[in-house]
Amino acid sequence: MSIFKSSNPTLSEKKFKSTVINDVLSLDRENAMTVKGTLQKFGFLFLMTLGTAFFTWTSFAKGADVTPYMWTGAIGGIIIAFTLAFKPAWSPYLAPLYALLKGLLVGAISAMYNYAFADIAPNIILNAVGLTFGVCAAMYLLYSFRIIKATQKFKAVIMTATVGIMIFYLIVLAMRAFGFTGFAFLHESSPLGIGFSVFVVALAALNLILDFDMIENGATMGAPKFMEWYGAFGLLVTIIWLYLEILRLLSKLSSRD
Repeated sequence: MSIFKSSNPTLSEKKFKSTVINDVLSLDRENAMTVKGTLQKFGFLFLMTLGTAFFTWTSFAKGADVTPYMWTGAIGGIIIAFTLAFKPAWSPYLAPLYALLKGLLVGAISAMYNYAFADIAPNIILNAVGLTFGVCAAMYLLYSFRIIKATQKFKAVIMTATVGIMIFYLIVLAMRAFGFTGFAFLHESSPLGIGFSVFVVALAALNLILDFDMIENGATMGAPKFMEWYGAFGLLVTIIWLYLEILRLLSKLSSRD
C-alpha cells in the first residue's frame, strides 16, 4: 500500500505506517491522529516560530549581531529534523524546540534582507510573507477541491525533483566549504537565476499538496496522537522552505537593472 508518499522527508510513508494502529475495530479515536488536531498543533508551532523570529528581528534593529542566532537556528534545526526522522514519537517535545530554533533563523535572515533591500525594495519582507500565505491558501484549496490530486505519478515526480534539489544544495555547500564559488546564478538576478528560483518556489508549493495528503491519510489510517505533532512539524518545514525561497526570488527580481 503506497498512499503515504511525500517528497517532504519528514512526512514519509515509513514514518506514518510504522505508527499506524492496526486493529481498527478496537481503535480509541481519542488517541488517534486527526487533521484538526494536526492543524491546531501547527498553529501553535507557527506562533512559536513567530515569537523567536520577532526576537532576532528586533535584536538586529537594535544593532545586535544576529549571526550566532542564525547559525544556532540552522544547525539546531537540522539536528532536530534528523532526530525526528528516526524518533517521531519525540515530536511532542522536539517539534516546539524546532519551531523556536527556526524562528531564530527566519528572523535573522528576514532582518538582513530587510536591511539590504531597504532602499530598492522596502516592502520585500511583507511581500514575501503575503505571497507565502497566499500560496499556502491556494495549495490548500487546490488540494481540498481535488483540482490537483496527489496521484502516485505526481508524488513520484515531486519527490524526485525535491531530492534532486536537496542534493544539489548540499553539493553547493560542500564546494563552497572548499573555496569553490561556482553556481553564481543561485544568487544572481540573471534570467537563469530567476528561472531557477521560480522552479524551486513552485516545487516547494507543490510539496504542500503532498503534505496535506499525507496528514489526511495519516488521520484516516489511525496514526497515534503524537503524529499530529510530527505532521505539524513536517508542514512547518515545507512552509519555512517556501518562505525563504520566495524571499530569495523577490530579492533577485528587485536587483534587476
